[in-house]
Amino acid sequence: MYEFAIAWEWLAFAVRWLHVVTAIAWIGSSFYFIALDLGLVKRDHLPAGVYGEEWQVHGGGFYHIQKYLVAPASMPEHLTWFKWEAYTTWLSGFALLCVVYYGGADLFLIDRHVLDVDQWQAIGLSLASLGVGWVLYDLLCKSPLGKNTWGLMAFLYVVLVAMAWGYTQIFTGRAAFLHLGAFTATIMSANVFFIIIPNQKIVVADLIAGRTPDPKLGAQAKQRSLHNNYLTLPVIFFMLSNHYPLAFGTAYNWIIAALVFLMGVTIRHWFNTTHARKGRPLWTWMVTTVLFIVIMWLSTVQKPVSEDEVSVAPVYQRFAADAHFPAVKDIVASRCSMCHAAEPVWDGVARAPKSVKLESDAEIAAHAREIYLQAGRAHAMPPGNITEVSAEERALLVAWYESAVSGESSQ
Repeated sequence: MYEFAIAWEWLAFAVRWLHVVTAIAWIGSSFYFIALDLGLVKRDHLPAGVYGEEWQVHGGGFYHIQKYLVAPASMPEHLTWFKWEAYTTWLSGFALLCVVYYGGADLFLIDRHVLDVDQWQAIGLSLASLGVGWVLYDLLCKSPLGKNTWGLMAFLYVVLVAMAWGYTQIFTGRAAFLHLGAFTATIMSANVFFIIIPNQKIVVADLIAGRTPDPKLGAQAKQRSLHNNYLTLPVIFFMLSNHYPLAFGTAYNWIIAALVFLMGVTIRHWFNTTHARKGRPLWTWMVTTVLFIVIMWLSTVQKPVSEDEVSVAPVYQRFAADAHFPAVKDIVASRCSMCHAAEPVWDGVARAPKSVKLESDAEIAAHAREIYLQAGRAHAMPPGNITEVSAEERALLVAWYESAVSGESSQ
């Protein structure tokens, strides 16, 4: 069973790699077409039906691109559809959610000091939030409010802030930020799958059949594409946030999330305005900087520690009860706790790395798997073996974890 931890870690790495690659493909093509669309130039000599054109140079070649608002007089034999980048990004992201957060629910998903639930309940809440979120969003877009694009976006911002607060009342801070990113990414991917691509296919089918396409289809797809444009950067922030506990592990993490959404708007507004050749609104960077400074300040406010957090959760008691634990505790105290503490004493370390504290029995037992992988089987911790963990000590960490997992508690 303890070898399973290594295989599972590699599976998580493989799925994460796939997710990053597909996300690069989706976001890259999305940003490219937004910039292209905004940068199109109208000229008198353009063929009938052409809205604008753009000349570009890349890789030693020149590209002449023209955009038809509806379609050319005759449909080309082959059309390239940009959709699988979005689909595979969501599918790989959901697979990563399953591997890391559902597979490691007790450590990464559930914080029993926030909400004491079973694994299946936490996973059920996670799945329900993603599905219900898309349904509510779609209904809002199709409601009378959806006719007012900016009014709708303001209301959606309120919804996203409410979700940020709600997630922090259910999951760990790390899982809350990840779920906020997944919630938003689900909306974006569903926009492509249920609205943008189907509407485009209907338009193409109408044109081939000689029918006049319904202009509402294009307007609807354009609105959803606009939402995706402004949501992309916050999603990237939340997906990266699991590496930065100053973002998710603080008292006002949900307010930080709310400000991140605003920064996504200000940054994208600068690029959209610049690509449309309507000037360079430098005020957006000033606002972004102020928002980021406020986020930095909010991150300094720590969560209060409740008295019951010193007890070992039942799921981790086997690690604290193992015969090797007293020796492991000594190793952690002498080799790890100078950094992994509420108040680190190592020069240059202001906060516990990744918010992992290893001062109490409960904290050491809860991070048994990470200690086993990072300092036992691998030599990643401590960095550069700066505290000089010996080979014998690493072997003891391995023996402790494997003994507790297998149920054999012999010295």
